[in-house]
Amino acid sequence: MESAMVSLRHGGDVLFLMLGAVMVFAMHAGFAFLEVGSVRQKSQVNAFVKILTDWSVSTVVYFLIGYPIAYGVNFLAPAGSLLGDNNGYELVRFFFLLCFAACIPAIISGGIAERAKFWPQVVAGGIFAGIFYPFFESLIWGQNSSGLQGWLESTFGAGFHDFAGSVVVHSMGGWLALPAVIILGPRLGRWVRGQSKAIPISNIPFLALGSWILAVGWFGFNVMSAQNLEGISGLVAVNSLMAMVGGVLFALVAGKNDPGFVHNGALAGLIAICAGSDLVHPIAAFFIGGIGALIFVYGFELEQEKLKIDDVLGVWPLHGLIGSWGGISAGIFGQTMFLGMGGVSFMSQLIGTLLAIVFALVVGFVVYGVIAKTVGFRLEDEDEFRGPDLSIHNIHAYPEESVK
Repeated sequence: MESAMVSLRHGGDVLFLMLGAVMVFAMHAGFAFLEVGSVRQKSQVNAFVKILTDWSVSTVVYFLIGYPIAYGVNFLAPAGSLLGDNNGYELVRFFFLLCFAACIPAIISGGIAERAKFWPQVVAGGIFAGIFYPFFESLIWGQNSSGLQGWLESTFGAGFHDFAGSVVVHSMGGWLALPAVIILGPRLGRWVRGQSKAIPISNIPFLALGSWILAVGWFGFNVMSAQNLEGISGLVAVNSLMAMVGGVLFALVAGKNDPGFVHNGALAGLIAICAGSDLVHPIAAFFIGGIGALIFVYGFELEQEKLKIDDVLGVWPLHGLIGSWGGISAGIFGQTMFLGMGGVSFMSQLIGTLLAIVFALVVGFVVYGVIAKTVGFRLEDEDEFRGPDLSIHNIHAYPEESVK
């Protein structure tokens, strides 16, 4: 009987995590449609192909290199030993955490849209998903966490807490994207004689569809971060919901009913709550998400109009700044004085967040700087003018129109 119960528990954990992996995998369709709706028609095919290719490359490099770096588990062994005595739980855990790693190139893709060469970015995404992201992951969640986390705990009373990746995934992706966007420079025609010339997006319904797919999948991203049935928490689910609607409502007001801000507001709330979703009160989650939306609305305007950074989907404010806010907010609203669960340190959250920012900026500038100086990173002006769909993939999103 005891053996049967253990087997049932292992099977339940595998099923639980596999369902989470599939939900987070589906989020990559959301990344794709969000980008497709936010770029011009001549860049839609490129967005779809980039996301799928980045996913595929990330799978290979994370399986062979990244997961062993992060968790010390090597899959180059007989299939029977991979299955082990727990129904292959480690394999499904790889699948689930791969979905997180593959978010890095998917996030970057939205910032560099419409003017980046195809293969250099695929290679860069593979380097991040296979080496640099897993290394940082190992410091927070993985095999090397005892050093940094031990020091933070002994110094400030608690380690760095990031339940579902506000910092490890989203902040990292957004801050890695910033060097890429800066090195690439703006799209042709984005600024003319110093004057801002907004480039219209192609499809609001696709943008909205991307947001909805991401929002639904996010409950797998957050809730299934427990990684087993015993750790599942209704608090995480409700906090994710409250942060999402807080992001929508704050963005609705601050963005003056703009559909782009509203649908990204939902994502802003979900990004912000990842770190502290298992700690904070639902009312706090609502305001964490709402503040995240404000950061996006005003951060996007600052980035585009003041700093003149042509970050097409606003991935730096959305993922970089709001992911950082998520890490810090866990250290504020996770405290018992705000009805949180406690056991979290503001200083540890601040240090962990700043460490991620510095790490991402250094790695991003080095990797993209080398690419730009060697093989080149940006499309030629003529290819950019034609659009990456035709210049890279030799077809555009609506091919029947070319034969009319």
